[in-house]
Amino acid sequence: MNICKKIYCRTFQTALRAALPVLPYRKPKLLKSTSCLPVLFRQKNIQRVLLITDASIRGFGITKPLEKAFRSSGIYCFVYDRTVANPTSDNVEEARMLYLKNSCQAVIGLGGGSSIDCAKAVGARIAKPKQQLADMEGILKVHKRLPMLVAIPTTAGTGSEATLAAVITDSKTRHKYPINDFPLIPHYVVLDPEVTRSLPKSVTATTGMDALTHAVEAYIGRSTTAETRADAIKSVQLIFHYIDRAYQDGNDMKARSNMLRAAYLAGSAFSKSYVGYVHAVAHSLGGRYNIPHGLANAILLPHVLEAYGTAAHKKLAELAAAVGIHASFEQQAAEEFIQAIRDMKLRLHIPDVIPEIQAEDVPALARIAAKEGNPLYPVPVLMDAKALEQFYYAVMEEKNEIRTYPQHRIRTETVFQQRHHTAS
Repeated sequence: MNICKKIYCRTFQTALRAALPVLPYRKPKLLKSTSCLPVLFRQKNIQRVLLITDASIRGFGITKPLEKAFRSSGIYCFVYDRTVANPTSDNVEEARMLYLKNSCQAVIGLGGGSSIDCAKAVGARIAKPKQQLADMEGILKVHKRLPMLVAIPTTAGTGSEATLAAVITDSKTRHKYPINDFPLIPHYVVLDPEVTRSLPKSVTATTGMDALTHAVEAYIGRSTTAETRADAIKSVQLIFHYIDRAYQDGNDMKARSNMLRAAYLAGSAFSKSYVGYVHAVAHSLGGRYNIPHGLANAILLPHVLEAYGTAAHKKLAELAAAVGIHASFEQQAAEEFIQAIRDMKLRLHIPDVIPEIQAEDVPALARIAAKEGNPLYPVPVLMDAKALEQFYYAVMEEKNEIRTYPQHRIRTETVFQQRHHTAS
């Protein structure tokens, strides 16, 4: 990246960081169970709600108890269950029309980040009916109060329930873009581990790694606050303690509950401190190939952390110490933390490659990632599109080399076992 672009990016990021104390961030009100919602809506005189989810969630019967509770309370619940893995502008418009047709008064996003992001975008379109969704791409382009918005995460990963962001894919162009504004922060969040009980192991793994990516990128960036650093560290600690338990036993409600809390804390951290190039690259892959976001983040995370080099060593060493990895030197601690992430991926059976990537697509994908990341993301090391190409090639099937460090694996596996025993 040329020096003028670097100066522009850092100036932009410095200005945003200086504005943090006066920007209207808020945290959602937390509820412990979906059973709280009928009471809440009666208190708010809300009688008609739109529930946004996906076909799998509804097919598993996860929405049935809530739908039944609403019926028993005399609340009409209309369900949109066609949300796809990377929610599209068509999803948003279909759900919006259902909301308007039935004169709804509130929106509930129940599911992973896709359903919650779709619910946020529906709220934005309801608040601004004359503005197209694509025109809201970027920062602070909604600026109108949304209908009551409730988020019920069924995965412990995206953190969307705590953030001011929604990520949408244009149905025609397949361009995946973020919308960032304070009204998109949900008014209420339900952290109910029961709705995560039936998650497949693979989803538990990739969404948990998604939360880890949020926490790590928020922590190592250059726009942190004391609050976001504390949230990020606690999130990383909870994930290192509980992700394996949640993966091995989906009925371990203590693990499930703490993973939900970790995802929420990570979302709170990156809502203020932003993420980094892991997300920018992952978003481009999701838009082009429909790669699940958590999976892409998990595969890319160690590669990007390594590429930041010495600029990230100090903060990565701090995270290493927080999870029980101690080393004599910052570089060693940082490397062992990155290796611990690789070891986590191995235990969770997450692959090292994304076979869908085509070499001829890489330059265009890298330009999309660079446009998203620069100047917004306060990363340790600034990179232009050409530099970002390395990450696509690193995880292409024919290019990938699986690197292991046995001496680190033994050490971090021992630390993990000790932490796991303590957490039990």
